[in-house]
Amino acid sequence: MPSTNPILEIFAEHEVRHFSAGEVIMAEGARSGRILVLIEGAIEVAKGDVRIDYVTEPGAVFGEIAALLSIGHSADVRAAADSRLFVIEDPRQFLVEHPEFHLHVSELLARRVNNLVGYLGDVKRQYEGHDHLGMVDQVLESLILRQPRTRKVNPLPPEEM
Repeated sequence: MPSTNPILEIFAEHEVRHFSAGEVIMAEGARSGRILVLIEGAIEVAKGDVRIDYVTEPGAVFGEIAALLSIGHSADVRAAADSRLFVIEDPRQFLVEHPEFHLHVSELLARRVNNLVGYLGDVKRQYEGHDHLGMVDQVLESLILRQPRTRKVNPLPPEEM
């Protein structure tokens, strides 16, 4: 399959799902346990009534945070146009078996964190000196400096170990 993103080549044997325009792919709060990778189409990510992102880039990844942390999806993901996506049903095992995709997801998450830190810094500068936003300053500071608790990370869920 010719593509503009070489990362798509590693999914040749995976299920492809077709979604019609307007169809919900992942619902906010739901736990699908899957990661989906855009082949073609347009995807909208929304938190409540607020559109967070509009994605058309082949190789874009959806559901990785919820799958990796075993939590519900943090936003709705829906097809903005007819779209095709690869479905990864067992993301942890897939990441272990495909380090190139593991690196792809790691870089994606690192870019998001970098953008978030820049955004939070801008917000802090914008509202500096406003006493009524003192609590916001504390929250932003804790988000910027927050480190995850140290724990042993297993590539597979406990039931598969």
